[in-house]
Amino acid sequence: MTAQTAGGKKTQIVVVGGGAGGLELAARLGAALGRENFDIILVEKSRTHIWKPLLHEVAAGSLDANLDEVGYRSHGHRWGYRFFYGALEAIDRDNRQVIIAPILDEDGSEIMGRHRIRYDYLVLAVGSVSNDFHIAGVAKYCLFLDSRAQADRFRTKLLDQCLRVSRIMSEAPEKDAHVRIAVVGGGATGVELAAELYNAAAALRYYGLEVFDESRMEITLIEAGPRILPALPEDLATAAREELEALGVHVLTNMPIVEATQEGLVTRSGEIIRAELRVWAAGVKAPDILSNIGGLETNGNNQLLVRPTLQTTRDDRIFAIGDCVYFLPQGHAQPVPPRAQAAHQMATAVSVNLKLLLRGRPLKPFIYRDYGSLVSLSRYSTVGSLMGNLIGGRMAIEGRLARFVYASLYRMHLFAIHGAFKGAAMIVYGWVNRIVRPRLKLH
Repeated sequence: MTAQTAGGKKTQIVVVGGGAGGLELAARLGAALGRENFDIILVEKSRTHIWKPLLHEVAAGSLDANLDEVGYRSHGHRWGYRFFYGALEAIDRDNRQVIIAPILDEDGSEIMGRHRIRYDYLVLAVGSVSNDFHIAGVAKYCLFLDSRAQADRFRTKLLDQCLRVSRIMSEAPEKDAHVRIAVVGGGATGVELAAELYNAAAALRYYGLEVFDESRMEITLIEAGPRILPALPEDLATAAREELEALGVHVLTNMPIVEATQEGLVTRSGEIIRAELRVWAAGVKAPDILSNIGGLETNGNNQLLVRPTLQTTRDDRIFAIGDCVYFLPQGHAQPVPPRAQAAHQMATAVSVNLKLLLRGRPLKPFIYRDYGSLVSLSRYSTVGSLMGNLIGGRMAIEGRLARFVYASLYRMHLFAIHGAFKGAAMIVYGWVNRIVRPRLKLH
């Protein structure tokens, strides 16, 4: 396949966002189209990639992100795309350019000024962020787990609080000191974080905090709806709640939060849930930067509206994939959910459609296949449901089978971005590290 723009320039395909979908798409395009006539560019505001569903483990310290992260520059060199470090600021559709915000160092000094990157075709894959629903104090007083930096910040604050309580108990054993953590949002992120925190707390005694264990951790999981894990069948959600409560998690449902303060969270009834650490995981939206960016059509959650081909509704040359997309398949009552499996499927579909577009052939509509949902309660349990083409129906699973399938999701991601050989090597490397490395990352 060969294609060049007028004037002999290479056909330039720009992918903005290096999450699960964007990274996989850049690798697919780089490997398939080569460097001679095509220039594949990945723009990302972080220098390394880590699979977002793992961030709760990074936050709890049970996963060392340095071992699992992927450096974009070295990955791009291997797979045939170029990496540009920077954050999207705007799109100039008339001149087919993306505008990259100035790059600043930690002191606020400018490293690189605002600049532009031309595109012939553009794919927006900027993911999602937590939705605070404009509730007072949430942005100021709550922690989020949308990025590696945020997960690292939470882990640092968690360890500081554990050290504080351990010191109190060492000096005054009669005092009943605890680390109080409130997690808002009973979806997969909130539930998985609550369980992972107990797993991490149980291991702290082996790393210098001899008087600290999971009994010193008070975790409250708060859900505004009638039950946790609404994406799962009710019996599995009930089983997960029972498992959390057996660990010691205080699960509150039908409990909307109306304000966050430095002391805790205020419920609609006026009750104050006091907590030193407050984590907000109560919903997602696309980043604010997408709101009417370049005149493209968006919804109230800043998500880009797309056609069945995953082209944006107002520009044939701009595609969108992943959590930043609102796509309601024909005949369905609900849009495609913001899940890693959807981003993976969309990356595959756009890769195919871009190649068809370059050949001047008709594009194929995107068909989403829901393979179910799985939620890991750390080492304690895993629950979920498999559905769709995977089993020809729907089946609830838990225990070892669910844990195996959950682990397989990450392995599929490794194969998608690294290829079969290196992906397999990464899996073996992970097994070895679980044996020889400390159970917790404490720095």
